[in-house]
Amino acid sequence: MTEAARTLVDRAFSTLAMHKVDIRAAEGNDKSQAIPKRLGFTAEGTLREVENVNGTYHNHVVYGMLQYEWQT
Repeated sequence: MTEAARTLVDRAFSTLAMHKVDIRAAEGNDKSQAIPKRLGFTAEGTLREVENVNGTYHNHVVYGMLQYEWQT
C-alpha cells in the first residue's frame, strides 16, 4: 500500500503539477497513519468527527506534503 501511495503522490507532483497532497487517516488507525509517516508527510492537524461509522463519529488526522518537500 505504501508503494501504491508513493506512486500516486509522485504522479500528482510530476504529472499533474500539484502543489500539495493531503492524506487523511482515522485517528487510532495506526496502520493507515503509518503510510503517510513512512512517506515523510507532516501531521498537520485533526479534523473532528468527520466520519460516521455505524453511528459513531471518528476524527481524522490530516497529513500533508508540499511539492518541494517531496523526494522520490
